[in-house]
Amino acid sequence: MTLHQRLRNLDVARLRGMKRGIEKEGLRVAPDGTLARTPHPVALGSALTHPHITTDFSESQLELVTGVHDRVEACLSELTAVHRVVLQSLGDESMWAASMPGLLPPDAEIPIGYYGTSNVGQAKRVYRLGLSHRYGSRMQTISGIHYNWSFPGADSADYFALIRNFRRHSFLLLCLFGASPAVTSAFAAGQPHGLDTLSDDTLYLPYATSLRMGRLGYQSDAQSALCVSYNDLEGYANSLQEALTVPYPPYEAIGIRDGQGGYRQLATSLLQIENEFYSTIRPKRVIRSGERPLHALRERGVEYVEVRCMDLNPFLDVGIDAHTARVLDVFLLHALLSDSPPDSPEEVRTLQANHLLTASRGREPGLMLMRDGVPVSLQDWGLALLDEGVAVAEALDQAQGGDAYQRAWAQARRDFLAPEQLPSARVLDAIRAQHAGRFDAFGLACSQQVKQTLLSQPLSDAEQATWRAQAQASLADQAQIEAADTLDFETFRKAYVDPAGLTVA
Repeated sequence: MTLHQRLRNLDVARLRGMKRGIEKEGLRVAPDGTLARTPHPVALGSALTHPHITTDFSESQLELVTGVHDRVEACLSELTAVHRVVLQSLGDESMWAASMPGLLPPDAEIPIGYYGTSNVGQAKRVYRLGLSHRYGSRMQTISGIHYNWSFPGADSADYFALIRNFRRHSFLLLCLFGASPAVTSAFAAGQPHGLDTLSDDTLYLPYATSLRMGRLGYQSDAQSALCVSYNDLEGYANSLQEALTVPYPPYEAIGIRDGQGGYRQLATSLLQIENEFYSTIRPKRVIRSGERPLHALRERGVEYVEVRCMDLNPFLDVGIDAHTARVLDVFLLHALLSDSPPDSPEEVRTLQANHLLTASRGREPGLMLMRDGVPVSLQDWGLALLDEGVAVAEALDQAQGGDAYQRAWAQARRDFLAPEQLPSARVLDAIRAQHAGRFDAFGLACSQQVKQTLLSQPLSDAEQATWRAQAQASLADQAQIEAADTLDFETFRKAYVDPAGLTVA
């Protein structure tokens, strides 16, 4: 069956029932652009239990979470409201607007997230300590946007077909929305980075789209040996099962605890927990209290996908806009409805090479990728995908009314054909023209502009009261969790990483 036939067979209610939610990370920074060392603001409630405001790796790294929405505008409206709540509570601090960090202290001085004294809270912190020992804290301060997406009636096989196509075609998203072509020199210090010098304290690549998604970003040499298949849930789960349970000698050398009895990591396996697996897209399922994500997937199947390759756009107030969300919706629905042959270890390696090429050289004229063992130009492949997506955009507009999806998709095609207009090119232009080649100065200026814009549209008294009550409720929830603990942490840790928790009886 062709893509057009599948679109014709879709019920309008399914097209209207497509849902998305957004998680947006961002560092708190001081007025001079350096990383804030202050604790998570108490006015924002508990990072452990607040449904919309938490932290990622660092105590200084906010993560803002929306609910699930069937309309793009509602999702972005909520994300904007959360931003305003946060910015009102930061005093003279700002939220860093770019994916790559600005001026960081030494790794040992980057504060790691703290979630209280409960076993669950301690486990979250120890997991992050493990990340710092394994990869260094600098890498963990890179921030991005996660776009969680679901489609009514899709089952696990459908979602894995989507994931295979997404991985084949995600080079297009890196081109269209990558916005991290430069980093501070200090961030890359001591690493074989292969970057060019833009100024004394800034490195870049002239045609880069997303250094965040390249070799300097969320990559792991240890994990590169993992050849995870996305052909079905069983194969995917078995791949992760091994990584989560088999000891990995370099991490065994780190050890679970230090000489003083403190914890260094949760486990010595290649992955401490499922979230440590770095991938551009993940199959996901809402988990129950205490449940392992892999167990939830095995027992109840895939519920949605989490897109993880999106940079923060520093020119946008909340890092993402309705145009971006609609392009993602069309892209994901196209991936779901198009033929998706099984992957192979050889294709997985080829796609990784394509991904890294696009991250570092995606705007380079004439860049060639590999498809089915044959070289193909990135531009030709991208244009073919953009042409195929027109019918998807039309179907969404017919179901939802208006022409917003068609306009967004047409704009994406125009942007793709004008690389100098892409976010990554605009970032480099602004760094050069307005900030003397300094990435840190550019990032700070964008961050301060965002704060000024969002605080100029304050929340109403009633909205502020609602958010205050939610923050206070989250603090009470954390206290209740801490009071309810009966196990010592070591017993809790061993039970949590027990392989039995990954399988379904």
